[in-house]
Amino acid sequence: MKLIRAGGPPHEIDAEVISRDGSAIRVRIGDREIVAEFTPNTDGGGILAINGRRYPIFGARRMDSILVSVGPASFEFKPAEAAARRRVRGLAAAEITAPMPGKVLKVMVRDGDIVEAGQPLVVIEAMKMETTLAAETAAMVKHVRVEEGQSVDHGAVLIELSPPPASSGRESAPRDP
Repeated sequence: MKLIRAGGPPHEIDAEVISRDGSAIRVRIGDREIVAEFTPNTDGGGILAINGRRYPIFGARRMDSILVSVGPASFEFKPAEAAARRRVRGLAAAEITAPMPGKVLKVMVRDGDIVEAGQPLVVIEAMKMETTLAAETAAMVKHVRVEEGQSVDHGAVLIELSPPPASSGRESAPRDP
């Protein structure tokens, strides 16, 4: 169960993912509960079906938020304060995943590297655009699962992370160009 907050004009709305079973998703938005069906497509988006209506949807992860466009509308989802407090001692994300299908252009870390919040980890190219994915919190690179030139699908795990050691003088080794 993950709490998220939709921000932006004209107001904020609390939302909670109640359950997820395959493509079916139950979400509480304010005091309403919605059941939706999500069918992904090859461009990193998909079709969201709610009460028989279908909506084109596309999402991308950005640092501490998820940007989502549904038809002509766009939203930014951020962790609710309670969820943010719960993760202070852990990782914001234990895996770096591909936000859309694409090609890995550059891997900037190796297994065992210690990284800081905001540090670039991998660059992918999709739809003729480059996207740099960065660490959301300080972490240790547990395992790099991709290599440069590799094609990846939407949601593919690119890098696994673990909490950083309590105290370490080790720094990330720079990658050779």
